[in-house]
Amino acid sequence: MRGEPGETYWERYESLIDEQIRRATAEGAFDDLPGAGKPLDLPARDDEHWWVRSKMRAEGVSTDALLPPSLRLRKDVERLHDDVRDLPDEAAVRAVVADLDRRVVAFLRSPQGPRVPIRRPSADAVVERWRAGRSDPPAPAVAPSPPRRRRWWRRDG
Repeated sequence: MRGEPGETYWERYESLIDEQIRRATAEGAFDDLPGAGKPLDLPARDDEHWWVRSKMRAEGVSTDALLPPSLRLRKDVERLHDDVRDLPDEAAVRAVVADLDRRVVAFLRSPQGPRVPIRRPSADAVVERWRAGRSDPPAPAVAPSPPRRRRWWRRDG
């Protein structure tokens, strides 16, 4: 079996896969495939964690999960007003603030990762801003006062 002059052994013989691809192309099996002629979504060459980012994007997970705890808490504090904007009542707002405050205090007791200044959220300030942002401000949650009792030493009459 002699091939062209200067041809190597591997160039003379087609592999099984190459043969199947050649036949499928000749039969038109690759015509009209979805995405034909469109550029591939390839990662940047200098991004060594491209596969993690693409997997997280495919699963719908935020890349904030990759941040160190200090930076994640800082972002949570900065986004607090946006997170509570659509909550229905003041108790729910205070519960979210209390949870975040608990996490900040736990982090400040034993910090990990890069040192970033993190302030504790003020529940009263968040509630005040939440009230100001509502289109129909609810009446303040004040319990009705109990009826006044008459003292035994006071007689009206």
